[in-house]
Amino acid sequence: MKLVKISRKLHKWLMLFLGLQFVIWSVTGAYMVIFDIDYIHGDSLVTNHQTSIDHKTIGISLEDVIKKYPDAQNISLAVLIDMPVYRFNVKNQNILLSAKNAELLSPINELMAVKLAKHHYSSDDDILEVALISQNPPFELSKRHLPAYRINFDALGSPSLYISASSGKLVTKRHEFWRLFDWMFRFHVADYEDGEPENLLLFWFAVFGILACLSGLVLTYFRVIKKQVEVS
Repeated sequence: MKLVKISRKLHKWLMLFLGLQFVIWSVTGAYMVIFDIDYIHGDSLVTNHQTSIDHKTIGISLEDVIKKYPDAQNISLAVLIDMPVYRFNVKNQNILLSAKNAELLSPINELMAVKLAKHHYSSDDDILEVALISQNPPFELSKRHLPAYRINFDALGSPSLYISASSGKLVTKRHEFWRLFDWMFRFHVADYEDGEPENLLLFWFAVFGILACLSGLVLTYFRVIKKQVEVS
């Protein structure tokens, strides 16, 4: 029959075209299922310190901060390791200020960045490298966190902590398993164009996949079901 012939050709060529992507979907999907998502996020790399603020150590009031920085916005009181600090913004610039003596702490230096990284890091592994990133960040670090220090540790998975030079905050943590996961996710959603919001390739994979399934159902009907009906 003409329909069977067309379906056979269509199914064969579509499956040849889609076969590699189906293998990619299987491998990447398995990787993303096997690894715990909290581990991938790097939650095990850091310690969640619940340090309370000792108000006796605060020598600068909120009124003093506003008086010195009248354009300050989003003012918050926090603890930087064991030091009370004020964090706020002035004209899109992050300010880190000691709440003890109003000393300007931002941008933090490399020594402080290392100290903060060790404070957050959950193990006692040696530090391999420290780098200040001011522009052209790696794909694992958002531009909005620049400038930031990258502190690499000597451990399984090459873990890295990123400390904001402006706020002193831990902005993200990464390791090789996350980096591989990110690539796996991109391949899984057929994102071969560096995160483009409109993924036409995935759309056409889906369309061709549906056509391959429909042509396969036609072949199944004429080869199996119809023959069984004729025999009975």
